[in-house]
Amino acid sequence: MAVIPVDIAGRPYEVHVGAGLLPQLVEHCRGRLRKRAVPIVTDANVHTAWGEVVETALRADGHEPHWRILPPGEQTKSWDELAATVNWLLALEVERGDHVIALGGGVIGDLTGFCAAILKRGCHFIQIPTTLLAQVDSSVGGKTAINTPAGKNLVGAFHQPSLVLADLAVLETLPQRELLSGYAEVVKYGLLGDADFFDWCAANGAAMLAGDAALREYAVAHSVAAKARVVAEDEFERTGARALLNLGHTFGHALEAETGFSNTLLHGEAVALGMVLAARYSARKELMPPASAERVAEHVSAMGLPASLVGLHLGCDGKALATHMLHDKKMDAGTLPFVLMRGIGQAFLDRQVDMADIAAFLDEELSRAG
Repeated sequence: MAVIPVDIAGRPYEVHVGAGLLPQLVEHCRGRLRKRAVPIVTDANVHTAWGEVVETALRADGHEPHWRILPPGEQTKSWDELAATVNWLLALEVERGDHVIALGGGVIGDLTGFCAAILKRGCHFIQIPTTLLAQVDSSVGGKTAINTPAGKNLVGAFHQPSLVLADLAVLETLPQRELLSGYAEVVKYGLLGDADFFDWCAANGAAMLAGDAALREYAVAHSVAAKARVVAEDEFERTGARALLNLGHTFGHALEAETGFSNTLLHGEAVALGMVLAARYSARKELMPPASAERVAEHVSAMGLPASLVGLHLGCDGKALATHMLHDKKMDAGTLPFVLMRGIGQAFLDRQVDMADIAAFLDEELSRAG
């Protein structure tokens, strides 16, 4: 098992990465589960796959699990589910010193973390991410949020977990599409600041996704360590360092909005395509060698992730996609910073991007062959 510290000032915590952590849940959470009752928020798919394992582990140590089982999907990150879950926690008489368990992917982690952030002005929560995407990204760093009709993650709070348990065994029950979606966030760490890790992904990504246990532990632990370093430097995304983690997300969130935050395009798929678009736009602006941008696109495509807008059959133009971006939470004084690249592993924040130029670029990509 790998243990990665997240050194947040005054609130440090650990991320445990390894196979078989769920049956040892109570041991890892020692000192945090103060009461017999343990509230757990999850979704129906995760509960079917792993609910019995968690239930058994808790009851064996004298705890009584209380389950809130929600529908899977981005639609669950809503005002209605936020209110209902907070009311459920209040009915359970959860106190500030108690811990709520978030058992699931990014949707469950985001919703549960936001509930914990606002319940009695802040209680504790434990992240148990059950998707590759959540293990390497959303479970670490304390970003919590819900979606609104205006856009994705526009209402939320920074609220760090007390502990993250990334059990690699749960990846065995993950559908291939979800596994691939998570891989987008793995390769992101290579693209934004670690060219050697991108090379590692190019050489080992397929075997890792196919199930090689050692490669999976390395990929998750390396990604978590990379994010932990950035979060420790810029917890609230004020200096610009943490903003680099948004590589591919500005383009990706616009695509998610255009597809209705639906299964048409999963979050990781949108990020993967968004990184390709960021690379190609960087090349268009002569910031990045075109060959490097195409290497990004070729790797994303080879792994089975979308690398072209054409295949989405969106039925919109570039201006419509650019308009979605204007609702991005990173808008500042009427401008939207973009994470672009000078090369693989050389991401930077550009605050001078012309949205009309973005729209024109997207029109070109929408008509690109293949």
